[in-house]
Amino acid sequence: MSISAADLPAILHTLRSAWQSQRPSLDQREADLRRLRAALKERMDEMAAAIAEDFGHRAHVESKLADGMSVLSAIDHLRRHLRRWSKPRHASAGWKLWPARAQLRPTPLGVVGVISPWNYPVTLALVPLATAIAAGNHVLLKPSEHTPRTSAFLADLLASVFPSDRVAVVQGGADVAAAVSALPLDHLVFTGSTAVGRKVMAAAAEHLVPLTLELGGKSPAIVCRDFPLEKAAARLATGKWFNAGQTCIAPDYVLIDTARQREFVQALQQQVRERYGDFSDAGDYTRIINDGQYRRLQGYLAQARERGVPVIPLAQVDEARADRERLLVPTVVLDPPDDLDLMREEIFGPILPVRAYPDLDAALANIVSRDRPLALYPFSHDTTTVERILGQVVAGGVTVNDTLLHFAADGLPFGGVGASGMGAYHGQAGFDAMSKLLPVLWQSRWAASDRLRPPYSKIAGLLRLLLR
Repeated sequence: MSISAADLPAILHTLRSAWQSQRPSLDQREADLRRLRAALKERMDEMAAAIAEDFGHRAHVESKLADGMSVLSAIDHLRRHLRRWSKPRHASAGWKLWPARAQLRPTPLGVVGVISPWNYPVTLALVPLATAIAAGNHVLLKPSEHTPRTSAFLADLLASVFPSDRVAVVQGGADVAAAVSALPLDHLVFTGSTAVGRKVMAAAAEHLVPLTLELGGKSPAIVCRDFPLEKAAARLATGKWFNAGQTCIAPDYVLIDTARQREFVQALQQQVRERYGDFSDAGDYTRIINDGQYRRLQGYLAQARERGVPVIPLAQVDEARADRERLLVPTVVLDPPDDLDLMREEIFGPILPVRAYPDLDAALANIVSRDRPLALYPFSHDTTTVERILGQVVAGGVTVNDTLLHFAADGLPFGGVGASGMGAYHGQAGFDAMSKLLPVLWQSRWAASDRLRPPYSKIAGLLRLLLR
């Protein structure tokens, strides 16, 4: 059920009042996570069907991997480490405060807001939600209006697991999302575009709400001269065409040495044939989410063609069928100039610019001239080369010699840097972000501070010791 922005303050008040009256114990959090996992696992087919209906078509296997397995894995990781992460952590008080002792106490914040996107509508809603629950918070979730069936599924799923004063799901349009970002929450997790992220940050600033922003940008792949071409093509094909490229960490463009550029494109074409055949069925290939996104991507290709830039569809589909199904086949664009829209904006679709570089210095200069990306994909078996790349490019996360997989590593923080995001979640990084690591200093029965009082002439020796 959709709500209006005017309903949100009352919903937040209910969540916060319930949290203040009884903060979830560790036993409660573990039980909540256990029930959430069981409920999602039981309804995995229903989830995949809802996502497929929202997209027009998406292979159930892709949904079960990306929106099912990833959530189950994240919950398992949280449950396995929850009690250890929740314990007070020793910190040094320093010799000057001896014999005092210090610690950091992970303390729940209160109510965490989650605004999730449409491209992975379950995992990008439930992973931060589960993390917030593990940290002892209540949650206000606003799923995407672009996947209404999946959002309804999430609302029903979560209502079967949590009371409404512990987790509230609010459905509605962009106005409701904007209103959520303006609430006096205790933390807010937003996943989406950089442009909308700026608006979210501006709205949250009114109440100084701390943020985790997982945005996007143009994530590059560098295929170095020593790396086998066919293997690079196969792994980049997976990263780029999983979910038809509608992935925030999909490789947005590829840099490859000039001598192998054409051969690389041929290897990509072979990957398309092996994976999807002639697209007569395309049952394993995801469609573009809606007409607006489909027109945007077609506009990128039209602009490139108008400029005389080579556009190479890697399969052939009847135009009428493509438009009817929003079926955009994997497409390569060769050496597009920087002023094309597809080189200025995050592509978020199955279009892959492939640019030739004369040497690694030129490739790195190309990358560092842009905003810092959400992901970086260096392909080289030479450790010195990889270290050189890592030493010059600052990115949100890196997978070396593959794509996407750093997201699936529950022990690694996930987040961007600069225009690609702020803060991180997954595992302990998310647990800590959605907690207050409360610094506590325990004073002893006897303390040197008892002597730090006038007349100061009596503590000249102690002062010299402290100032040395």
